[in-house]
Amino acid sequence: MKNLPKLRKFSTFLNTTKTHLKNPIESSLPCNFKRSPILLPHRTMPAARGQDLDFVNISHSYLINSEWDKLNKLVSGLTPFRIKHILLKTRKDYVISLEFFKWVELKNSELNTLDVISIILHILTKQHKFKSAESIMRSTLETHLLELDFPRKVFEALVYSYKMCESSPRVFDALFKTHAHMNKFRNASDCFSWMREYKFYPTIESCNAYLSALSSLNRTDIVLSFYKEMCRCKISPNVYTINMVVEAYCKVGKLDLAIEVFKDMEIMGLAHSVVSYNTLIKGYCSKGLLSSALKLKNGMENCGVHPNDVTYNTLINALCKEGKLHEANKLFSEMKRTDVAPTIVTYNTLINGYNETGNSEMGIRLFEEMSVAGIKADILTYNAVIMGLCKEGKTKKAAYMVKELDRNKLVPNSSTFAALITGQCVRNNGDRAFQLYKSMVKSGCKPNKATFKMLISVFIKNEDYDGAVEVLEEMVKRAIAPDADILSCLFNGLRECGKEGVASDLFKEIESQRLIPEGFATS
Repeated sequence: MKNLPKLRKFSTFLNTTKTHLKNPIESSLPCNFKRSPILLPHRTMPAARGQDLDFVNISHSYLINSEWDKLNKLVSGLTPFRIKHILLKTRKDYVISLEFFKWVELKNSELNTLDVISIILHILTKQHKFKSAESIMRSTLETHLLELDFPRKVFEALVYSYKMCESSPRVFDALFKTHAHMNKFRNASDCFSWMREYKFYPTIESCNAYLSALSSLNRTDIVLSFYKEMCRCKISPNVYTINMVVEAYCKVGKLDLAIEVFKDMEIMGLAHSVVSYNTLIKGYCSKGLLSSALKLKNGMENCGVHPNDVTYNTLINALCKEGKLHEANKLFSEMKRTDVAPTIVTYNTLINGYNETGNSEMGIRLFEEMSVAGIKADILTYNAVIMGLCKEGKTKKAAYMVKELDRNKLVPNSSTFAALITGQCVRNNGDRAFQLYKSMVKSGCKPNKATFKMLISVFIKNEDYDGAVEVLEEMVKRAIAPDADILSCLFNGLRECGKEGVASDLFKEIESQRLIPEGFATS
């Protein structure tokens, strides 16, 4: 067999610098590129003779008659050679083959060598028992994670035993899919490369599994490269494939290419699904092209595709971010009118949107509407309502909402405390805000830079520089750098009230932690 190159790049689908490795996927190929497939090598296995033959026949007889007690007495005579012959004799009945394989695994897992494993994988995939095959593949690969060349050994073992087991190409498809499900992208791309040498290609379902795994980890670069490779190999995409490609182009900001692929679906004979529309709508929204997003949504029904909750939530969220609450509310009303049930995401988005515009009253109204609609509020809902109230200094109402959390068995988190601290800062109550900060830390919640900035600001505003210093020291303790403007205000205040020594010591402490913000200058 031709030696398979050991590829150690993250993915062979990405364009890389020139290398001596000649791999069919390593560099871009012209559309008319053709390569003659390599003939599959055939490794023969010696026939069982003498005692080996007797052992195989007796074991086979016990096995097909489920005489496990008698089979247990033969354990000491098991060898990989005999196991392979028994599996080949039972290969027409995958149930018996799998039971025997598992029995050997329990008795002595070391006997299930890679050659043995390759035979059971051929048997299972030939019978379309892919879940069982992928389970064995996964456990085999996981036990050899530190062996960088082990995936190649597995592939070679399957190639050598392919003809002997009268197998099907689906065994390689299953291996490729297993690598994808394990998020072993380099192994998956190498596997694809080796498969291509023999003109074996993964099914579209396995390609989609790979694309989905890549997409979930934001490896859009490989998603797009692999899709191009699929096209070169004439692997026909389906709707799920195209949706992921459109999403990938949107993520990298190439909206024009996303639109092009979306439009090409008709040429491919693929009908746009609601997910197709939602993906492109999200792409438009991410670019701030709300009019185009709304136009696309309005055109969906003309094509027989009805907007769903994701469609509306995406648009409502984009409108809220731009402060277009009137338009967002119109969509919300349309959503209910067309029997698309609003979800908790819908309500949380709108409540946040109204709170950003200082309309906590509308946020409360939506909160109450949720309850009537039978939608249970989560911690995000409560945090949004509490923040809306606190931004307007309505701390008593916010405190009531916090009590509601306990009644609904919800635990306050960092955002809850940040909202309450905001409320006290709005009311210029620095001491109470700092007490809430201490409760926050005691509860195991972590304050962020914005919370610290707010606390320091309110103390400086009240000319309580000792309080501001105490907060800053807490900030430094957590290795969070203050903003240059806040630090300047604090140092100026300390000097004005004759506390230059405190300012000097504080500067030295911040400097020692390397937390001096860019643009800050002592005077």
